[in-house]
Amino acid sequence: MPNNAHSPADDLVFDLVSVQYHALKAATAYAEYAQDAEGHDDIKQFFLQCQEQDAKRAEQCHAFLGQITSESGLSGS
Repeated sequence: MPNNAHSPADDLVFDLVSVQYHALKAATAYAEYAQDAEGHDDIKQFFLQCQEQDAKRAEQCHAFLGQITSESGLSGS
């Protein structure tokens, strides 16, 4: 396997999957926190901003995973 090829079990893939998972879990939690902040627009906006940042983080992980797994033929595309 070339030096830049990645398997689904290597550290880099695991790390990206882990960050993606935790970012998605956090984004879900922030939606609940924003509901709890009704009547506190500044705090609600803060939680929504956190949610958006984690959603973008998860999307970036997804793109990186697609990139590195397609290099070794592991991608579905």
